[in-house]
Amino acid sequence: MIGRSAFCAAASVLRQTLLLSMLGGLLVACEAENQDLQAWMALQRREAKPRVQSLAAPKKFEPVPYANAGQVDPFSSQKLSVAIHQQAGQPNSLRSPESNRPKQPLESLPLDAMSMVGSVNKAGVAFALIKVDKQLYQVRLGDYLGPNFGRVTRVTENELGLRELVQDAAGEWTERAVTMQLQERAHEKAR
Repeated sequence: MIGRSAFCAAASVLRQTLLLSMLGGLLVACEAENQDLQAWMALQRREAKPRVQSLAAPKKFEPVPYANAGQVDPFSSQKLSVAIHQQAGQPNSLRSPESNRPKQPLESLPLDAMSMVGSVNKAGVAFALIKVDKQLYQVRLGDYLGPNFGRVTRVTENELGLRELVQDAAGEWTERAVTMQLQERAHEKAR
């Protein structure tokens, strides 16, 4: 009589042999499919013809002589310094009144650091409630906010309108309209 451990070992070997023979059969079947696929790919490569359109012939380059050689060089430092002196003599009408007035506390902070959390009407004058960090400020028409000379032009229940002065790429001062919307979430947390 065969012992139980010997029987288990024989059964394990039999299972492994059966599993290996099944895997071998699958590999042979896959190889046959793979050969068909390889033959089809080779046929497609032979039949495929690339279609490349020919490029147009380049146009002949005809140089143009520089006719302004006797004139002032537009990139000379002398011409630039003359333009700077002329501009310094003519103050920009938008910025000159802004630079002569005393700065208000909220002008040192960027607009991104501020949020409008409400509005109040005192004796017919509308005030916007501006929150910066954990402090609350009352801002009214004519006050200044932000680093770009932002002057308050409109205070409503839901928004604050500003007129900022910014320099464009040419160095000219231009006006830009900015609005600050009422922050509902911040308003609800303040309650």
